[in-house]
Parts: sequence; C-alpha cells; structure tokens
Amino acid sequence: MDATDDRIIRLEMRATEQERTIEELSTQIAEQWKVIDRLNKQVGLLAEQFLTLEEQVRPEIPVTKPPHW
Repeated sequence: MDATDDRIIRLEMRATEQERTIEELSTQIAEQWKVIDRLNKQVGLLAEQFLTLEEQVRPEIPVTKPPHW
C-alpha cells in the first residue's frame, strides 16, 4: 500500500466519521425543536391562565363622575 492509498483510506474514514456526527447532530436538533415547541405551548397556556387569574382578582373600579362635573 502506498502513501496515496493510505491517504485515501484516512480521508474516507474521516468522511464516514463526519457523516455520523452530522446525523447525530441532526437528530439532537430535531429532538430539541420538539422540546422547544412543547415549552412554547406550555408558556402560552400559562400566559392565558395568568391573564384569566389576573382578571378574576382585579378589583372592579366603580365608574363615577369626577367632582368637577
């Protein structure tokens, strides 16, 4: 085996390792997007619940005319 063959083998091994790494990273990114989507939905629901509770505990301010009327 000469130097060229050895170099080609090393390049092929590196390419294979990089393909595997890219595939692993792609899988991780897809999983993270699922988590982000789920968390965004939860935050939206919590915001709605907060606004509902805020409206329920907000004191009603009577509508009165100012003294100068």
